[in-house]
Amino acid sequence: MPLEQRINAAWYGRARWLLLLLPLTYLFRCIAALRRHFISPQSCGAPVIVVGNISVGGSGKTPAVLALADFCRDRGYRVGIVSRGYGGQAPHYPYLLDETTDPSIGGDEPCLIARRSGLPVAVAPDRLAAAKLLVEQQQCNLIISDDGLQHYRLARDIEVLLIDGERGFGNGFCLPVGPLREPISRANSVDLTIINGGSDTLAGHTMLLAGDTARNLTNGEARLLKDWPAGERRIHAVAGIGNPTRFFNALRSKGFDVIEHAFADHQAFSAELVTFADFHPVIMTEKDAVKCAQFNLDNSWMLPVDADIDPAFFDAFSTLLERLRAS
Repeated sequence: MPLEQRINAAWYGRARWLLLLLPLTYLFRCIAALRRHFISPQSCGAPVIVVGNISVGGSGKTPAVLALADFCRDRGYRVGIVSRGYGGQAPHYPYLLDETTDPSIGGDEPCLIARRSGLPVAVAPDRLAAAKLLVEQQQCNLIISDDGLQHYRLARDIEVLLIDGERGFGNGFCLPVGPLREPISRANSVDLTIINGGSDTLAGHTMLLAGDTARNLTNGEARLLKDWPAGERRIHAVAGIGNPTRFFNALRSKGFDVIEHAFADHQAFSAELVTFADFHPVIMTEKDAVKCAQFNLDNSWMLPVDADIDPAFFDAFSTLLERLRAS
């Protein structure tokens, strides 16, 4: 199990030995509060919507960003998307992506977003600089930030919080004792909350991830999961995401016999890592596929997913957009 998965297991399993790190947690909280107090937000020249979380690891931000971007584009906005570009090494920052940008340059999630959406995407550790590039060079009049809830230098107009409905806030502590980047109370200050998978204990709008068609990495063939040959349902499942278990369980719910291969989030793949000694098919996440397509793997597939968000969320989101348009 990768170190990242071991740490997550401790955070979400409420391991008691983590309490030894409590002094570091208090220091972390103090630094986070000081940053938020003293950093002055700056406008990029357009309204900004931040889609983020207060916990470390995956919570479904990328599908949510794509859903919100489509919604805003359909209402006449010229949408641009900014991201840190984690996992990529661009020749300079801010860096403008296109649909052909290599993930080693732009990062896996930004490249996925650029390919799926066809919208302008810019990456930079300084999201303010990336947003300004999109406004000034791409004439974007609405910016969506993929993550960045804690990037307070970028002024924002709407904050959307994503929470993993299965894992919630873990043990409730901030780093390093727990998975939180900010105290749970931060969740009370956002405009809207989305619960990935829904929850009986957390308040927010439910989002379900829907994916029923796999695509072959080599030839692009589309195959419905329900039509997958009965003799090929034992598969290798590859996931280098924040919560691989969710992906594995989703495949099991579709009737697959899953051989799990969990990698660290933003894993730098090689062909050897995703080539196995037998002939079972390989199904991986779309985020991993953007890095593995170049390997020309036989019988390897990706499973794109779309966010199915509670319609009441979009009613509330529309109201916020209208206020922005009127201001």
